[in-house]
Amino acid sequence: MNKDQEITASVPENNIQEYGHWRNGIAKLLRNKAACFGGIIIFMFIVTSFLTPVLYSKNPNAQDIRHALEPPSLERPLGTDELGRNILVRIIYGGRISLAISISAVVLALLIGVPFGQVSGYFGGKIDFIIQRITDVMLSFPPFLLALALVSVLGVGLKNTIISVGIAGIPHTIRITRGCVLSIREQVYVEAARAAGTPDRIILFRHILPNVMVPIIVNATLFLGMAIIFAAGLGFLGVGVQPPDPEWGTMLGAGRSLLFAAPYVATFPGLAIFLVVLGFNLLGDGLRDALDPRLGYE
Repeated sequence: MNKDQEITASVPENNIQEYGHWRNGIAKLLRNKAACFGGIIIFMFIVTSFLTPVLYSKNPNAQDIRHALEPPSLERPLGTDELGRNILVRIIYGGRISLAISISAVVLALLIGVPFGQVSGYFGGKIDFIIQRITDVMLSFPPFLLALALVSVLGVGLKNTIISVGIAGIPHTIRITRGCVLSIREQVYVEAARAAGTPDRIILFRHILPNVMVPIIVNATLFLGMAIIFAAGLGFLGVGVQPPDPEWGTMLGAGRSLLFAAPYVATFPGLAIFLVVLGFNLLGDGLRDALDPRLGYE
């Protein structure tokens, strides 16, 4: 076998190795108790947020002043707020809003950050310089402050919250993708594709993108939890999702004035944020430990 044939043969061999990494990584993930616990939390969060409103259709904004600030009871397990609205129902419906914001923001960050990171790392030169200087400017702001500044310009509401949180996650996505591309662009299978005359766009999306998916997936999982915190922070400050929509941060902000008179109004939305973010963080850490080839496999 000549040299060119050896280079070409390395491409399917690399694919087989990647398949083995994914299989071994998933097996290791299932042995990680913390990651499994996080996955269970997220699964319960998704099922509760989307199935409960279908099976138990109750208006989360229904007011009953007669039962305002009622403490937790069998009839209303988490009590009611200052307008007599059922806190449990509002937390369940608010989970749909939080999940929609986090997923949409992550998708936005990936759709913009991954292509720019690939182009920056693959081509280098002036293109890399320009993209990285813009990224440096964005990274000079703490992500939450960047989201806060953007939503202040764009205006309040669900759509602008998603856009602001998503843009705040773009620079970190660019950096992670660029770093991965830099480490593999000189690999044998990439050189083989270049030698065969494969266009750069095909090399980027067929040969490079599948091999940088592990850190991108791990980063996206961790950013899901961060996006929920950012959205809740914006809602808490009154510049995110607006009342009467039952977003967790908005509920937390509305309950801060009742922290001593009726602490459960703010405690339970805060607990929901804590548990869901914990679940995403545990799952993301488990994915990183299981799929990052630098850590090895058991």
